[in-house]
Amino acid sequence: MVGTSPNSWSDAARQAVATASRTVRNIQTVDVVKSSAVVEDGEIVEYRVDVKIGFEYEG
Repeated sequence: MVGTSPNSWSDAARQAVATASRTVRNIQTVDVVKSSAVVEDGEIVEYRVDVKIGFEYEG
């Protein structure tokens, strides 16, 4: 899963968790696998994180 933010990598991770929370219950962990950013005119305009979401399965 990928999270993005114009503000920071930590905010991008929060956005990824918020998006996953819409369809996945019992999220317990988030592991940031990769961090990157989009640069325009020498400035970071978007922070990106690839994450793995850990959750407890209800079955």
